[in-house]
Amino acid sequence: MLPERARLEARWLDLTRRDLPALAAARGWPVGADHCFQRILLDAACGGVWYDSIAGRPAYVHAPDAILRKAVALGEGAVAGTVDLPALNTRSLEWRRARKGRA
Repeated sequence: MLPERARLEARWLDLTRRDLPALAAARGWPVGADHCFQRILLDAACGGVWYDSIAGRPAYVHAPDAILRKAVALGEGAVAGTVDLPALNTRSLEWRRARKGRA
């Protein structure tokens, strides 16, 4: 049996590499690549651009448990249809534009 963190990371990878990309076209989502889902969910879980909250790369390995749990829950919600993924994407892009403007 895997430790909780390993299960969480495995679910993250399944969600962002397989489950969400498989639903993207049918749901009309504006993104389809795994790294886009990772950006959207991590930004939402962090409440801003994840680079400002997670120092190491890859982010999912270095994210605190609470952030990764929240990101996974958001991804699960997107799969279930209870989380508005396009709205999360829009917010993520807004945060990134604002951050770029500050640089």
